[in-house]
Amino acid sequence: MPQSISEFVRGAKANPSVITEHAAKIAEEIEEKNPVYSHFNQFDKKIVLEQAREIEKKARKGFSGKLLGVPVSVKDCLCVKGVEAKARSEGAIILGKTAQDEFGFGTFSVNHTAGKVPLNPLDKERSCGGSSGGSAGFTALTNHTHVSIAESTGGSIACPASFCGVSSITPTYGVVSRYGLMDYANSLDKIGAMGKSIDDAFTLLQCISGLDVRDSTSLKSTLKKEKTGALKIGLPEELFDAIKDDAIKKTVLKNIHEAESLGASVQDVSLPLNTEYGIAAYYLIAMAEASTNLAKYCGMRYGLEEKLEGNFNEYFSRVRSRGFGEEAKRRILVGTFARMSGFRDAYYLRAMKARTKLISEFRVAFSKVDLLSFPSMPVVAPKFSEIEKLTPLESYSMDLCTVPANLCGLPHATINAGEVSGLPVGLMVVGAHLDDSRVASFAGALEALK
Repeated sequence: MPQSISEFVRGAKANPSVITEHAAKIAEEIEEKNPVYSHFNQFDKKIVLEQAREIEKKARKGFSGKLLGVPVSVKDCLCVKGVEAKARSEGAIILGKTAQDEFGFGTFSVNHTAGKVPLNPLDKERSCGGSSGGSAGFTALTNHTHVSIAESTGGSIACPASFCGVSSITPTYGVVSRYGLMDYANSLDKIGAMGKSIDDAFTLLQCISGLDVRDSTSLKSTLKKEKTGALKIGLPEELFDAIKDDAIKKTVLKNIHEAESLGASVQDVSLPLNTEYGIAAYYLIAMAEASTNLAKYCGMRYGLEEKLEGNFNEYFSRVRSRGFGEEAKRRILVGTFARMSGFRDAYYLRAMKARTKLISEFRVAFSKVDLLSFPSMPVVAPKFSEIEKLTPLESYSMDLCTVPANLCGLPHATINAGEVSGLPVGLMVVGAHLDDSRVASFAGALEALK
C-alpha cells in the first residue's frame, strides 16, 4: 500500500528530493502500463518532471502545501491551460487527463470517440465504470501515492470507484467550482475526488473546494474532519429491495452494522419516490440540459470543423453527425424532444417538479436519521461482453443507487465494502446538503474498521 497523502507530504517536507524521485517513478509506471490499460488520454512525462523539479526547488526554500509533491490526475472533461489546476497552489503535480465516456455519457466508460476504452485493473475483461473510468482505474492500479480529480453528473464518481474498489467523495452541488468544466448538465454536474482512501480523497477535496467568482453556483464552505459519535444511519428499504443481488446487499449490510462499534445506530427509512422515479427524472433533466450545452459544438466556433458547404442546417447536421458518438446523438435527440415547444411542460418541467418532490423526500428522511447508507451499484463490474448485450434502458437502470443523491445535489462518499466473486463492492454514504464533512468523516471511520 503506497503512503497516504499526509505521510507523503511529511516526507517531502523533510526531504524535498522525494518529490522528483516519486514523480519519476509514477511517470515510468504510466508509460509502462497505460498502453495496456488506457487510463490516460493525455500524459507527458516531460511536463510532469518539470513540475516536480519546480516544486522541489520551492520546497527547499520553505514552500509547503497540503498536496506538496502529490501526483494528481484530472478527468478529461476539465479544461486546463498548461495543466493548471487549483490543486497546484497546494503543491500538486498534475499528471495528465484521464479517460472517460464522451461528454460523461455512460455508466461503463465504453462510449469513446477518442482513445481506447479503459480496462479494469482487477480484470481486463471488465469495465472500470463510468464516466470517470480512467480516474478510478488508475487510482486502483498505481503503486504510488496519487489522487484524482473526477466529475459526476448522475453517479460518474461513485460508480467507477465502486467497480475498481477505491474511495471517492462527490460533494454537495456547488461546493467545488465548475469553472473550466465541459458542461454535461449544468444543474447536476459536480467535481469531486478519488483516492486509495477517504482521507486522501477528502484532503484533495479540501484543496479544490470553495467560493469562485467565476462560478455563480459555487458556495463558501468549510470542510474539516468531524467526530462520528452516535450517528443514526438510515437504510432505504425500497433501494435495498430493488437490488437483485443478495450477495451485494449482504456484504454492504455487514459493513454498515459494523458502524455500531463506533456508537452508531442503524434503522430502516423509506425513499419510495426516489427509488421509483429517480432514474426517469434524472435522465429527462440531464438529456435536456445536455442537448442545450452541446448545441455550441456545431463546427462554426467549437468542435469539429469541415469545409463550409451548403446552408447552415446542412453543414451543422453533417458536422454533428460525424463528430458525435452514438450515445451522444441519442441523448441530444431525446433531450431536444423533451424541451421542444409543446413537450417542455409534459417532460422537462414535469421532471423538474418531480425533482423538488424527491429532494423533499430526502429532507424527511434526514429529519429522522443523520446519514443514509446502501450499495453504490446494484452489480459488480460487468464484463464488456455483458455490457454489449444491454439495451440503453438497461444501461440507464444501473444508475439506480447513484442517481438519487446526484439528482438532489447531496454529498456522498463511496468506500470498498468487500468482495463478491472476487470483485469489489461499493458502499455509499449520503448526507444532507452541506453535510460533506460528516459524510467523509463517517465513511473514513467505517473504512478504518476494515
